[in-house]
Amino acid sequence: MTDFLGPVMLGVTGLELTSEDLERLRHPAAGGVILFTRNYQDPEQLQALVAAIRAVRNPGLLVAVDQEGGRVQRFREGLTEIPSMQKIGEIFNYDPTRGQELARDAGWVLAHELRNAGVDFSFTPVLDRDIGISEVIRERAFHERADVIVMLAGQLLDGLEEAGMSGVGKHFPGHGAVAADSHTDSPVDPRPFSDIETEDLGAFLPLLPHLGGVMPAHVIYPEVDSRPAGFSGIWLHDLLRVRYGFDGAIFSDDLGMSGASGAGSPAERAHAALYAGCDMVLICNDFPAMDEILGTLGDREPNADSQRRLEAMRGRPTDADPERLDAARGRLQALIDHHPTYIV
Repeated sequence: MTDFLGPVMLGVTGLELTSEDLERLRHPAAGGVILFTRNYQDPEQLQALVAAIRAVRNPGLLVAVDQEGGRVQRFREGLTEIPSMQKIGEIFNYDPTRGQELARDAGWVLAHELRNAGVDFSFTPVLDRDIGISEVIRERAFHERADVIVMLAGQLLDGLEEAGMSGVGKHFPGHGAVAADSHTDSPVDPRPFSDIETEDLGAFLPLLPHLGGVMPAHVIYPEVDSRPAGFSGIWLHDLLRVRYGFDGAIFSDDLGMSGASGAGSPAERAHAALYAGCDMVLICNDFPAMDEILGTLGDREPNADSQRRLEAMRGRPTDADPERLDAARGRLQALIDHHPTYIV
């Protein structure tokens, strides 16, 4: 057994832990598990899977998911359908009060249901701007305007917090200005730093005090660094930590994505991301790569600051008034029903 969290967040294979999963999760470099649709059947099965993951290590591994709403909702059966953030932004355009109420509802319901199953946190909210360029961001973003994103994401974060969950803002410093998808390509954003800071970071910086974590983009901003932001000490240390004062956890995006390939082999990617300033690196779907990464990080000494930041991501006890929960779910469902073109 170990008394610290390792720096790697791993995927697992299915609805129950296999012997191969258990071997990886017992490795001292393991620190968390990210779950996907392949790991979900219904809330009861999810609760059992999370309990099994917790029992593997002491302290228990962190458990996370990408549960944003819209088309990025890994767990569906038996849980509330969360509308896309774009739909909430559309409501805000003609009724700002209702838009903010819906954003808070989305965060609160999402977090309440995940916490009931034992999940610690979700990688949400998306703070990227939808400026009509990035198809991979598109309906995942609240709005084009940074100030509106701050208002709506701030409400969602308040809802998460109220239900016992911290938020992770992504994809720092902004993914909305590139057309290429970092899952399958290596996007490059050629804008000068002054434009990125004025436009995209306007959605991140006001929310940094309210975020438990940040996830950097697998995007290269060559006017700042030749490396993608998630492997850049300039972006993660010099800017995010020092200039902007962020003291929460930094999670890499999935090291198995094509946008990470320029950093070398899976093990080289993990070392580069940690060296740049990530507290935890994600490897989600590539099981041989997981074994390679774990094999090179077993002797890594735990960092006290990283441990503190990661421990702060643990979910907190939650309770909810049933009438309020029904009302919030009803408002979210009404938004979905009101938009027949809603994308799921």
